[in-house]
Order: sequence, then structure tokens, then C-alpha cells
Amino acid sequence: MTSGKSTLLGAGGRASRFWLGALATWRVTHLLSAEDGPAGVIARLRARAGDGSLGEAMDCFFCLSLWVSLPVAVAVARDQRELVLTWLALSGAACLLERANDERERASNQIGAEHELLWPAAEAVPG
Repeated sequence: MTSGKSTLLGAGGRASRFWLGALATWRVTHLLSAEDGPAGVIARLRARAGDGSLGEAMDCFFCLSLWVSLPVAVAVARDQRELVLTWLALSGAACLLERANDERERASNQIGAEHELLWPAAEAVPG
């Protein structure tokens, strides 16, 4: 039996909690800012938000990640002294993940456009 406080995630619990929080922050932020969601629920929410403050926040991944990461930071930080640093770090990690995702998508689209085998010619499709 070990002494001290046991954690759900073992000895590396602090780092694991942070990275799980970062992934969760990225996932929820990406869902809210760039996806339609199940049955188009998120798209309808974004349309209803319009051009107001909420609508503008939902159009900006980086802005939205600050709001999404706040409750995650409350769950991840072990005490109040860590809260602000954890909050900003989670948002920053989500932003880095989003930039990496954008680069991957951009490279994938560029490769697809360069290889004609991936895009059948319109005349080859029976009409």
C-alpha cells in the first residue's frame, strides 16, 4: 500500500490531467467554433448567436478557447494558486493543437489537389 494521496491517473496524474484537459478544451472549442454538431445543433446555436458578442466569440477559436478552458482549469488545477496559470496554459495548448490541425488539413488539401488520381475527371463520371 502506498502512502499519500492516490490519484485516478497514477503517479503522472498532474501532467495527465493537464493533457486530458487540453484535449478536452480543444475538442469542445473545435466543436463549438467549426462543426455543425449532432443534428446541426451547434450550427443552429451559432446562427442564433448572430453577430453579437456570443456569435463573434463562437467564430474565433482562439477567443472561444479562453472561455471553454475556464471550467476545465477549475477541474484540473489543484488549488487556487494554479488556477490562472492552468487556465491560460489550457487555452494555449488548445490553440497549438488547432494550429497543428490547420497545418495538417492544409497539407492534406494541397496533396489532394496535386494528385489527379484522387479526383476523378468530370467526364469520366457517367451522366
